[in-house]
Amino acid sequence: MSRIIADISVSLDGFVTGPGPGPDNGLGTGGEALHTWAFSDDPDDRQFLREGTARSGAVLLGRRLFDVVDGPGGWDDKTGYGAGEVGKPAFVVVTSSPPESVRLSALDWTFVTTGLPDAVAAARERAEAASTSSGKDLDVVLMGGGALIRSALDAGLVDTLTLHWAPVLLGTGTPLFTCAVPRTLVQRSVLSTSTVTHVTYDVL
Repeated sequence: MSRIIADISVSLDGFVTGPGPGPDNGLGTGGEALHTWAFSDDPDDRQFLREGTARSGAVLLGRRLFDVVDGPGGWDDKTGYGAGEVGKPAFVVVTSSPPESVRLSALDWTFVTTGLPDAVAAARERAEAASTSSGKDLDVVLMGGGALIRSALDAGLVDTLTLHWAPVLLGTGTPLFTCAVPRTLVQRSVLSTSTVTHVTYDVL
């Protein structure tokens, strides 16, 4: 069965955006610093990104993040999923209602309106189908936003949590953790590069 992997960049004080995030300012003020590693020339960062993108059989995201990446200032050929690395997985969006139109129509979008557990199940089905067709073990990656990952953790839907700890203090913004439901994490790997520290945990 495909694993459910939550994967997100976070500041040292626990924020996944800076203050004032919105459709025209997706990462908030100063939030771009969280993703410096994804566009760096550090070979370890490039490999980490490449391997993470390659294992993605399906990607799950919330509606607010979808509105950012599909908006006029969102993804393009250089800043799409995986920052231009290999792979174009299926994308599943959990939302109360589908959008009227999609700018990034070349990508494979599925909109689930019946809640997060159903969205996770739909993404897992897509990932397992991709695994079968490719002959590789592929996973579901929860890319965010922060509220989606918090909800998935609280609901016990996450198998693995990968955090990219960026060396920045944002002071305020969108917090990743509110600790509504305690979870035990087991550290599995740590990779420190010139731009970030990648830490992967198993979620018990």
